[in-house]
Amino acid sequence: MFDVALDLRPESPTYGKWYGTELTADNGRMLYVPEGCGHGYQTLEDDTEMYYMTSQFYTPNAARGARFNDPVFAIQWPLAPTVVSDQDRNWPLFGR
Repeated sequence: MFDVALDLRPESPTYGKWYGTELTADNGRMLYVPEGCGHGYQTLEDDTEMYYMTSQFYTPNAARGARFNDPVFAIQWPLAPTVVSDQDRNWPLFGR
C-alpha cells in the first residue's frame, strides 16, 4: 500500500506539502498522520487490508477532504487511480 499524509495546517511550514511511503508486511512501516493533516492511500496489491486509528469518533458532518488528483498538491501516486469513492472524487479543488 502507498500511504500519503498531506499537511493542511495553514500555520505549518510544510503547509500544502505531502509525504508518501510504501507500507508492506515486509518493511513493517507505519505512518503517523498528525491532526489537521489529510490522509490517503492506494492499494498496490489485490486483497489488501488496511487498519487505522483516529483521535475521535467519525462524525460525517465534520468530514473534510482534498481531492486525490488536485493539481495544487500534485501527489504522485505509484499507479493510475482506478477505484475512487464518490466522496473522494467529489471534494472541491483546493482554494475553490
